[in-house]
Amino acid sequence: MTIALAFLASYLLGSIPSAVWLGKYLHGIDVREHGSKNAGATNCFRLLGKRTGTLVLAMDISKGVLSMLLSSYLLKENGSMVFLMLAAGICVLGHVFPVFAGFRGGKGVATSLGVFLGLNPLTALTCILVFLLVFMATRYVSLSSITAAFLLPFISFFIYHQEAIEVIYFNIILSLIVILAHHKNIKRLIAGEEQRMNFNGSKM
Repeated sequence: MTIALAFLASYLLGSIPSAVWLGKYLHGIDVREHGSKNAGATNCFRLLGKRTGTLVLAMDISKGVLSMLLSSYLLKENGSMVFLMLAAGICVLGHVFPVFAGFRGGKGVATSLGVFLGLNPLTALTCILVFLLVFMATRYVSLSSITAAFLLPFISFFIYHQEAIEVIYFNIILSLIVILAHHKNIKRLIAGEEQRMNFNGSKM
């Protein structure tokens, strides 16, 4: 029963559509109908400004962290890392397919970062460093996110020697979720049509 509760709570937390709700409440617009039409922090930075974009980013990361804290508490008697990692993946899927926003959510990058901060802070911080390095070099948020997601399993295995099979599988699955959610961005990157971004959120 506690396992099912942990999974349900993780999905519902992940499903909180920060970008959609804040966009409608603070600015009267649905971000899924404008810009890149993605319910994520990047689109909010472009459409709604730095303040709202930062708030959406913080909320999306926080719901991932909160999901892991709550799941850890609910699953403490079970003691299985597998169930905790499943809860993490379910939280990210909740962000991508949120029940509170018609199953049209974001790409899961910030929420993935949140669950990883809860599960493995060192790996998460290293992925943030990768993101920042790629972003400073290219100004592409999508490429930075894809690169960090792709390198996640390698960073975990080769740098931090996390060799448990369930951790390896989880890292690969989470990496694929984020990369596949960026399939439209990948097409635009290949076509040279992807938008760059400044640190202040303006287009380039």
